[in-house]
Amino acid sequence: MDRHANAVWRGNLKEGSGAIDLQSGAFKAQPYSFKTRFEDESGRSGTNPEELIAAAHAGCFAMQLSHFLAENGTPAEKLDARAVVTLVPGTGITGSALTLVGNVPGIDEARFRELADKAKQGCPVSKALGAIKITLDARLT
Repeated sequence: MDRHANAVWRGNLKEGSGAIDLQSGAFKAQPYSFKTRFEDESGRSGTNPEELIAAAHAGCFAMQLSHFLAENGTPAEKLDARAVVTLVPGTGITGSALTLVGNVPGIDEARFRELADKAKQGCPVSKALGAIKITLDARLT
């Protein structure tokens, strides 16, 4: 199974800009630039590669955990996963911090954390991000 995205960039690094399209059509001509990547902390002026990695990581992790919870006989009612990907200019991407709040009837906190950690280790995006530090803060509601 292959998935794709397309990025078109025009100009140099600091004054140039680009647009990203996703195969699914969820993004069409989504803008990105030096500003959206390195200067705009609000994230409102466009996307950037790190934001897209964070979305992929949070989504993959939540799906993997939902599978483990169902196998455990304790399917989740809701998993709210967030990934914060850190980019250090001049160094690169240094980490992804996963935060999870789960509504999972019938499971105790220790088993929930055990399965969440297993999902953190096992989801395909975590595996792809093996060169960086991945942390997890998981709790039940």
